[in-house]
Amino acid sequence: MRELKTLFAGTGKNSLNYWWKVKNPLIICINFLVIELCKYLPSLSLKRFLLRLLGMKIGKNAAIGLAVQLDVFFPELITLKDNCMLGYNTTILCHEFLQKSLRLGKVVIGENALVATNCLVLPGVSIGRNSVVSSMSLVNKSIPANSFYGGIPAKRLKARR
Repeated sequence: MRELKTLFAGTGKNSLNYWWKVKNPLIICINFLVIELCKYLPSLSLKRFLLRLLGMKIGKNAAIGLAVQLDVFFPELITLKDNCMLGYNTTILCHEFLQKSLRLGKVVIGENALVATNCLVLPGVSIGRNSVVSSMSLVNKSIPANSFYGGIPAKRLKARR
């Protein structure tokens, strides 16, 4: 299940047209520049340091792979716990602009969890400790601890030992 907070844009209005009312555009520009820099930084410790400045909660030894796209609007809603890994080109979103509303949700990646390459993690999702999400998966529901999920949408593949 996803835990989301919904904000409404008004009657018949496309919520994306009002993005600048959701968050200060200057803050979004700073977030964008830092996140884009971090996508290509080889130093994981420097990457963690810079992302913590944006408000992300990042545990010890969390690894963020090359080209990982983090939410530029709400990086402060992302929590990466100790020793988790995000694989190449994975996307973590904490917001969804819909036709008439905006949905927000925290994303938590648990201890020792692995989100493999090219995955998409949607807002309001938690991935439990010691879990693995296989490559090219869409995570649209929370994943329990000690499990192996994959696919579009991600489904349980087998229990992890």
